[in-house]
Amino acid sequence: MKNEIIEIGRRVLEIEKETLNKLLNYINEDFVSCVSYLLTIKGRIVVTGVGKSAIIAQKIVATFNSTGTPAVFMHAADAVHGDLGMITKEDAVLCISKSGETSEIKVLISVLKNFGNKIIAMTANNNSYLALNSDFLLYIPVDIEAEPNNLAPTASSIAQMACGDALATTLLKIKGFSSKQFAKFHPGGSLGKQLYLRVSELYPQNEKPAVDIDAGIKEIIMEMTSKRLGATAVLDKNDAIRGIITDGDLRRMLKTNIDLNKITAKDIMSTSPKTIKSDKLAVIALELMRNNSITQLIVVDKNKRYLGFIHIHDLIREGIV
Repeated sequence: MKNEIIEIGRRVLEIEKETLNKLLNYINEDFVSCVSYLLTIKGRIVVTGVGKSAIIAQKIVATFNSTGTPAVFMHAADAVHGDLGMITKEDAVLCISKSGETSEIKVLISVLKNFGNKIIAMTANNNSYLALNSDFLLYIPVDIEAEPNNLAPTASSIAQMACGDALATTLLKIKGFSSKQFAKFHPGGSLGKQLYLRVSELYPQNEKPAVDIDAGIKEIIMEMTSKRLGATAVLDKNDAIRGIITDGDLRRMLKTNIDLNKITAKDIMSTSPKTIKSDKLAVIALELMRNNSITQLIVVDKNKRYLGFIHIHDLIREGIV
């Protein structure tokens, strides 16, 4: 049983791999013509299909939209019952159908021709009604489905999705769609946060520990404990930053023979604390922490006035680390 299960699973992947390998031969002049046309349109790409092809169409639409090519999904069956109203004269229509002969697609093609919209066919049958009545053809050769009865869309679905990815990625590259533009459409993702999230959005969530340069050890410990950041800024009478005291500084101080009753902040502080301006990207704060093997930075304004702390936990919470 174990060997049979492995054999079946591998056979499915082999068939799908062979289908994709054959598809490579059809990224050709027809593909070039299709991409070249899509680069010229002022409207959107309306992607349509029925059954499993409709599901693939929705995924392709999502990929188009997230990579800078406006697109919308329209179910072929719903199109002739009112959804055709979403199509404008400037839109291109990508019809996905393995057979290219489904009744819904045939009806839709006739209507679209009357509308004057250009039609792109994605089909495994290059002699089908869809293929012969479209302006552009993306041929998806599928010899056999990976399902044992050669019925359920498997290899054909993979090929359709791969062709959609090829279209979206080619358009992205030719348009010069950048990582910053990608992040614009994915503001909640880690890439978006790396490119847009700033220190100013994070440090106000933390307490603002600070002690006077002449503060005693008890006051220092109480401030660090209550603010729970593992550090405190050390300020002078004019609130200028003179240093930083961390948990590590306290531990090192306790290993000495210094009289604790006489210790002040200036005796144990580090006098060259790492700082970052509040308008800097959070990812820069992460880089500074990593390069200096520390877990927090003092945040300052453009005039180097003390504003607070940013901690490594803030970056972990936002998914940047």
